[in-house]
Amino acid sequence: MDNEDPAATIDLARGGPDASWLDRLYATDKPEWMDRDDVPLRRRQQVMRGLDRLNTVTGTYRSYARWTLEHVQDNAAPRILELGAGHGALSARLLAAHPGAEVTVSDVNPDSVRSIRAGELGQHPRAKVRLLDATAIDSPDDHYDVAVFTQSMHHLPPHMVAAVLREGTRVAKTLVIIDLWRSPVFYALAVPLAPMAVPLFGFPTLHDGLISLRKAYSTSALRTLAAECGAEVHLRTRFAPPVFMVVTATRKERS
Repeated sequence: MDNEDPAATIDLARGGPDASWLDRLYATDKPEWMDRDDVPLRRRQQVMRGLDRLNTVTGTYRSYARWTLEHVQDNAAPRILELGAGHGALSARLLAAHPGAEVTVSDVNPDSVRSIRAGELGQHPRAKVRLLDATAIDSPDDHYDVAVFTQSMHHLPPHMVAAVLREGTRVAKTLVIIDLWRSPVFYALAVPLAPMAVPLFGFPTLHDGLISLRKAYSTSALRTLAAECGAEVHLRTRFAPPVFMVVTATRKERS
């Protein structure tokens, strides 16, 4: 079929085509509570609240905003799209950090979108709130200066990651993806430390966080997905302490 998604049949280990035996042993298909419809909404909300607390205490939102805005430093009124915004904390930080930015706050979850619209962010004069699927974005080419997708990539199967790469680089001049750096070492260090973090961030957040480390994508996997996503995507990846991968993706004709 002519309109078939070229990424729809991609099946790839998250450690990439050259994943070691240790990486494959460390990998898991176990879903996080956040990704399970059979888990009570209250439990999933606990995960989100704990993650929000973690990001606030550690300054993670501030780092995310800096890594996003570095691509529009000379733009007085950049158009920014946040994909998978959740509760919108990063979008709020972007609006506060850049006095001229116009931010589209989007998520595929209708409950999240309703909650954002009903809150302070939904009333912000430079914010728009939209129900949006990051794998099929109904916006024109180059509509945004930068799109950002944080802490969500590991929730998606490979073919959907490829679709995000294709769509994000189509609608935005630069796509920034921030997720966890894949390393069995990080997981080995996190397991003994996790019980000490439970009182601060809650067991549900630590439960999902440990699984997230095992489901993160490697740089090798992302480069393979970019090559097979159905568009000419140029990818740059870098490690950002303490445990993050920052991906900058653009269409090759713009690079």
